[in-house]
Amino acid sequence: MTGTETETLAPETVDPDAEYEQLCTELLRNTRFRRHRAAVQAMVEERTVLSVPAVQRALIVDSRKGRAACFEGLSGLQYGLGLDEQQRAFLHLVLSMVGIGITTLASAEDLDDRRLPIIVRAILRLAGNEDLAVGRRL
Repeated sequence: MTGTETETLAPETVDPDAEYEQLCTELLRNTRFRRHRAAVQAMVEERTVLSVPAVQRALIVDSRKGRAACFEGLSGLQYGLGLDEQQRAFLHLVLSMVGIGITTLASAEDLDDRRLPIIVRAILRLAGNEDLAVGRRL
């Protein structure tokens, strides 16, 4: 390359996984209450609900410390977010952890094998117990 040629730089591609990890780290860092932290952690682990742009627009607010989860923004919007039944059932249980909605624990029967352990771990976090293991029985 000569001195008169300019180097053409390809625009930086954004790695969606890295961007998601950064969002999750920020949301967890900016969560003050144990029940909100348990709910955020559950959404981070489940991933598909938090990855929906409509959910992010309704849930995430900018604070002085960075992005934070404001669950009240999701109140009343659960059916307009474009979620499937499994995702919606999961979100209802997560919202009930922070005191939003009237979802009963019986709705856990609507969860699949991937989401159910996430909710069980979240309930343990909510109770302040991280000693019990959640996994498959042999």
